[in-house]
Amino acid sequence: MKIELSKQAHADAVASIQRYFEENMPEGIGELPAGMLLNYFLEEIAPVVYNKAIADAQGRMQQRALDLSGELFADEWTYWARVDAKRKRR
Repeated sequence: MKIELSKQAHADAVASIQRYFEENMPEGIGELPAGMLLNYFLEEIAPVVYNKAIADAQGRMQQRALDLSGELFADEWTYWARVDAKRKRR
């Protein structure tokens, strides 16, 4: 699965890379090299992050699904028990 950014997100990411280089490296980086670096990250590294996020979300969903009875359980046949308890309190 190819990970793609919107045009705006891509432009923002390139600008962020350029700023990072300006503030943290001895030399800046141009728009074209920054875009190429971003494309490399998207192709080579982003799938690892994406897969980890999917695995985390899947684990969380499975955990929630396993606990459905605990979270959404409704007691059954409680009407008469409540009525009887009210009668005893009177």
